[in-house]
Amino acid sequence: MMATQAKRPKIGDGPAMNPLQDFLRWCNTVGLVLCNKVCVSKEGTVAEYGMLATDDIEEGEVLFTVPRSALLHQDTTAVSVVLEKERSSLESPSGWVPLLLALLYEYTSPQSHWRPYLSLWTDFKTLDHPMFWSKEERDKLLRATGIPEAVDTDLANIQREYTDVVLPFIAKHPDLWNPDTHTLDLYTQLVAFVMAYSFQEPQEEEEEEEDSDDDDDKAPNPPMMVPMADMLNHVSNHNANLEFTLDSLKMVCVRPIRRGEEVFNTYGQMANWQLLHMYGFTEPHRGNSNDTADIPVRNFYKVAAQGAQSELDRQLVEEKEVVLRQVMQEKEAFVFGKEGCLTDSELQSALKVLCMSKEDFSEFKDNEGWEEDEDEDVSLAFSNEGLPGLKASWKWLIHRAAGLTLKSYEEEQDVKSDQELMEDRVAFEGLSSRKRNALQVRCGQKSILHRLMELTGS
Repeated sequence: MMATQAKRPKIGDGPAMNPLQDFLRWCNTVGLVLCNKVCVSKEGTVAEYGMLATDDIEEGEVLFTVPRSALLHQDTTAVSVVLEKERSSLESPSGWVPLLLALLYEYTSPQSHWRPYLSLWTDFKTLDHPMFWSKEERDKLLRATGIPEAVDTDLANIQREYTDVVLPFIAKHPDLWNPDTHTLDLYTQLVAFVMAYSFQEPQEEEEEEEDSDDDDDKAPNPPMMVPMADMLNHVSNHNANLEFTLDSLKMVCVRPIRRGEEVFNTYGQMANWQLLHMYGFTEPHRGNSNDTADIPVRNFYKVAAQGAQSELDRQLVEEKEVVLRQVMQEKEAFVFGKEGCLTDSELQSALKVLCMSKEDFSEFKDNEGWEEDEDEDVSLAFSNEGLPGLKASWKWLIHRAAGLTLKSYEEEQDVKSDQELMEDRVAFEGLSSRKRNALQVRCGQKSILHRLMELTGS
C-alpha cells in the first residue's frame, strides 16, 4: 500500500503533547505524508519519541514520505544565501559548520519555518551523550571502552572549530548571529543533535571504469536533518529503512510489523560503544549482533616483550614494533566482533612479524614484506571457528593480549562485578541510565574478550 495522507494523525492527549501536535500539523503543511497505519508517540516506545504501528504493516509499504523541500540543511535554511556566498571560509575537518550555523540561526529564531520541528527538543543535553557527562564520570564508568578518548577528541575539535571558524564568521554577520546567544555551549549541544539525528545521503555509485583512487578523495555528502525520520529509534534487527529518491525520502517497511509494535530504523552496524558515543543509548549487549571489542596493538607488543627470553629477544621485539607501525600505518587497535576478528588481515600481519625468527625477520625487511598466499582464507582463519586452529604461538599472543585488555576494565575490588550486576535485575533497574548504558558497553566488550580467550586457550 502506498502512504496516504492521514486526516488527523493519532497522538496522545494532554498539554505535554502540544509540541508533538504542532509538529504533526507542520508536517501536513510542508507536504510530509504519513501512512495511516502508524502514529508518533511517547507511550510504548523505547525512547522519548518513537513510531508505533496502529495496524499490521506488510513488507514494502511506505510508512511516510518527506519531500526534499522539508529537509533542513544549508541549502534550505533562511540563511542559505550567506552560507553559500562564504562557503570557502566555512570549511573544516568535520564538514558540519554550514549545517550547524543554519541550526544556530533556525533554533533561536522565533519566526523560523522550522520552529515546530526544532521545538520538539527544548534541551539537547537530554540526549545524554557522554560529552555531557562530567569527565570524572566518563573516566570512571567508561574506562577502557574507548569512549572517554573519543569524547575528549570531540570536545577539543568542537572548541577549535567554534573558535577558529564559527566565531569569525558570526562576527562578520551580527545581523544574523550573536555570540551571546549562539554560544559554544549551544554549538556543542547542536553537534550532539546532528550526531544523534542527522542523515547523510549515500554517495552516488561511480562508473566502474572510473579510477577508484578518485572516490577516496571525494568528500562525503554533508549531513541534513530529516523531520519524522529522526523520530524512529534504532535496533540492529530493524524493520524499516530510509530510501532516497530524486524528489523525496521514504521510510519503507523491510519486514512485516504487527499492530502495536514499534517501528525501528537502523543507524548502521553499530557496536554499543559507538551507539553510546554517537547517540546516547545502547542496546542490550546480548541482542546487539554488531557489538565489538578492541584490543590495543600496544598490548600485543607488551605481551611479545614479556615473552622474550633475553635482552636480545626484547630488542628484536622493539625492532618488529617499529616495522609493524609502518606496515599497519599507525593502526591503534584490532577489532573483534561476536563472530571473530573484523581486522583479520592486519592482525595476521602483526602475528606473522611478532612470531618470526630473527633470520626470517631479517629476510622480511630485506624483501620489504612478503608475498601473499592466495590460497589463504584469512577471514575464516580468524573467525570463531578458525581461531582454535591457529598456530600455538599466535594463539598465545592473542590470548595474553585479550587478558591484558580485560585487566584495564578493573575497578575497586569491593564493587559488584559487571556480570553480577547485569544478572541482578533489581540492582540493574536501580542504576541510573548512565550507569546502565555504561554497563551494557562494558559487558558487551568483556564478553567478546572472554570468548576470545576461551577460543585461544591451550
